[in-house]
Amino acid sequence: MNLLEGKTALITGAARGIGKAIALKFASEGANIAFTDLAIDEKEKSLERELEGFGIKAKGYASNAADFNETHETVKEIMNDFGRIDVLVNNAGITRDGLMMRMSEQQWDQVININLKSAFNFIKAVTPVMMKQRNGSIINMSSVVGLSGNAGQANYSASKAGLVGLAKSVAKELGSRGIRANAIAPGFIITEMTGTLPENVREEWEKKIPLRRVGSPEDVANVSLFLASELSSYITGQVIPVCGGMNM
Repeated sequence: MNLLEGKTALITGAARGIGKAIALKFASEGANIAFTDLAIDEKEKSLERELEGFGIKAKGYASNAADFNETHETVKEIMNDFGRIDVLVNNAGITRDGLMMRMSEQQWDQVININLKSAFNFIKAVTPVMMKQRNGSIINMSSVVGLSGNAGQANYSASKAGLVGLAKSVAKELGSRGIRANAIAPGFIITEMTGTLPENVREEWEKKIPLRRVGSPEDVANVSLFLASELSSYITGQVIPVCGGMNM
């Protein structure tokens, strides 16, 4: 349908998992893709070629999303290369799990900086661009644990809850300029990280999900496409769980 034809999407942490699925989905709908990762090696170069197979322009940028100055320099490079940024997907994220009583300051700071501060960095950098265009869609990749909390993931849950509050605040600040901001809260999604869980653990999780299956990165990518496109032109400041009903 080419729902994103002529648009440029910036996706952080797009080399694998959910971020990669979003990049491929957007490219299949006509969007040019700029994506970031800590380093651009053969995996990222391979993704560039795969995306270009859809007949669009794609380029990866080595960038530490948690570094304020580096983030702004990256956005400048993207603007020089693409000329516009219509969609921002704040997808970069890590886990450093542990019970609160044993969690180190480093574990806390790493997760908050990469998961939450990075979103602030990129939103801050793209806001002047989108304000000038008087149009834009910002998508923060939260999590169901950002809505409910989770034992052993205080840092991760806090960072993902912060992404919800950030999206809602940005929606209120920038809505009059035609810029929308929303969050997606994935549940149990099979990625490289969750794919290593033992089969019995996965089965226990599935029992808690009303749809009785785990999700795929493509499930999240489909909702991302909806929020990035004009199909959601009257939706902002919202959180959409993609979790098979496990948050009920």
